[in-house]
Amino acid sequence: MRYQIRYDGPGRLRLRLGQYAFTREEGFGIAALLRRRPGVLAVRTCCKNGSVLIMYDGAGKKEDYLSFVGGLRRCQIPQVEPTGEEDVQSIDLMFQEKITAMIAKRLAEQLLLPVPLRMLRTGLRAAPFLWHGLKSLSKGRVNVSVLDAAAITASLWQGSFRSASSIMFLLSLSDVLEDYTKKRTTSALSASLAVHIDTVWKITGQGEVQVPLAEVEPGDQIRIRTGAMIPVDGKICQGEALVNEASMTGEPLPARKAEGDMVYAGTIIEEGSVAVEVMARNDQTRISRIMDMIERSEELKAGVQSKAERLADRIVPYHLLGALAVYLFTRNAVKTLAVLTVDYSCAIKLSTPIAVISAMREAAGHRMMVKGGRYLEAFAEADTIVFDKTGTLTEACPQVSRVVAFGDFQRDEVLRTAACLEEHFPHSVAKAIVKKAFEEGLRHEERHAEVTYVVAHGIASQLEGEKVIIGSPHFVFEDEGVPLTAEDQAKLAGVEGEDSAVYLAVGGRLAGAVFIHDPVREEAAEVITGLRRLGIKNVILLTGDGEAAAKSACRRLGIDHYLARVLPEEKAAKVERLKAEGRKVIMVGDGINDSPALSAAHVSVAMKDASDLAREVADIALLSADLWELLTLRRLSMALMERISGNYRKILWLNTAFLLLGLGGVIQPSVSALCHNASTVAISAGSMRPLLEERAKKEA
Repeated sequence: MRYQIRYDGPGRLRLRLGQYAFTREEGFGIAALLRRRPGVLAVRTCCKNGSVLIMYDGAGKKEDYLSFVGGLRRCQIPQVEPTGEEDVQSIDLMFQEKITAMIAKRLAEQLLLPVPLRMLRTGLRAAPFLWHGLKSLSKGRVNVSVLDAAAITASLWQGSFRSASSIMFLLSLSDVLEDYTKKRTTSALSASLAVHIDTVWKITGQGEVQVPLAEVEPGDQIRIRTGAMIPVDGKICQGEALVNEASMTGEPLPARKAEGDMVYAGTIIEEGSVAVEVMARNDQTRISRIMDMIERSEELKAGVQSKAERLADRIVPYHLLGALAVYLFTRNAVKTLAVLTVDYSCAIKLSTPIAVISAMREAAGHRMMVKGGRYLEAFAEADTIVFDKTGTLTEACPQVSRVVAFGDFQRDEVLRTAACLEEHFPHSVAKAIVKKAFEEGLRHEERHAEVTYVVAHGIASQLEGEKVIIGSPHFVFEDEGVPLTAEDQAKLAGVEGEDSAVYLAVGGRLAGAVFIHDPVREEAAEVITGLRRLGIKNVILLTGDGEAAAKSACRRLGIDHYLARVLPEEKAAKVERLKAEGRKVIMVGDGINDSPALSAAHVSVAMKDASDLAREVADIALLSADLWELLTLRRLSMALMERISGNYRKILWLNTAFLLLGLGGVIQPSVSALCHNASTVAISAGSMRPLLEERAKKEA
């Protein structure tokens, strides 16, 4: 490719390849290829003028970049999808081009077209606005389209074609700004989650070949080495590595992954080299589904957003009546037009969704995934929070405190059998039992049949011809009818305390009990105190643990109300009762057994190491490792509601001022329309500012 050097400065090189020397997709491909060169920090391309801007550090060599670009052939350039950052830049560029074209076109019309042609063009441009207004009226709706049509009709009726043209220009400009602001905010949110990888090393019969990520299909094998991000969801088929999964689970420590283990896009290999069999393409990965959900978040609008849209439409009839009253009392068409050109509803409709989307983006930046604007609103309005205990208010790293054997069973055999059953399930209590058996050197090769997990109850299987179960007291003694003798009760009375217990029964006889100690999180008490300061009136603990363990946790954490030994359906029923009492409920949990209650709450939060089902059901997922993010989430959601209320006040005062100035004849209708649209854009742009930073300044 031929090029001209248009700028050559320290760390910055701009080349011009000629107008339309490459397509938009090829431009992204050129950028992807250049980013692989040593020292390149960033690349921007523009297909309209064939511009390539290369930014590089001290390790970069300008001659290498020039040689590479000069040796490119169009057939060698891959057509790739833009990265999140490139998508945002593309949106910015298209917006600039649209605005520039609109202004240039208007100036050309004003300067070059004769007056009769300008009048004819104004009339033609007015037709779509009038059509939309009439269409709304025919459906019985008096909305913003009717107001716009009325303002344009009044200008044309008065013979003020210049005013009509100015109003239509400003309305078109406002539409472009609205579209741009929404697209850019949503794209920036998605970009914060995107996987920025262009090429991968594909394993073939001839060795490893570098190919574009877009060409990788399910079933292919790719090689990923130390320091690289995993670009796809897949299964390790060779090698082992330490994988940092913080982007998906929030867990800061790397997890060991070996042959047969699943790995996910967006996670990073800290040490090792693995071959991964692709299970899902780049656009079908778990992180891509999260991004799709965010882009569909319009379906999950905040209630305040829907209220804003309804309020905006309700204002219009009064606005039209006000304009009619002005005309009847003053018979002044200019003042009437001044009323029609100032519109409260436009700013209300635009600023509210932008504020909501910006808040969701800010939440993502704090490692909190919010699935829709309505959940931020619900979190701000909530007065009651319900916590699960294990894994939520506790460290999720329980330890076995003691093992008790009953009858003729031996203590080591009880622990060995319990570990043999529990190793099949990734619950924190199960891990504690397996770990304890390992520490004591108790090997537990599988001697049982397939195990069955009974949600929130326990595990059942067959061991050497006898039925073996392990689980909660409710499961063992009530559901399964295992007898608890007076001797066993006496033995339990001597060891029962604040620790929770799981019971093992073999052949219908009680074999033993494993007591679990799960310390509460260090920050839990302070977080609960902080939530109370932020308006949470009721804090409730629901747990499947025993009475003593629940009471002890509440005493240490300052929780007033609790329910112990509750089943999943009982948790959900409690949440429903709270809702029936008129309370706005947040449910925080992490396990499969919490899922019914998570679904029942007004808004639900899954912890960072929650089960897949809990994360899927929850409205908000925490990717951070501590409970402090609940306070961050509360502050963020409250700041969002405060911003929306503040926007309403600004819209009211500013537009009222413009309206009064127009009525007083101080400004002309075209100027009032300009002021109205400028204020709408300014308020909408202000809605994109960081909420937490602004709230912190106010509190300081």
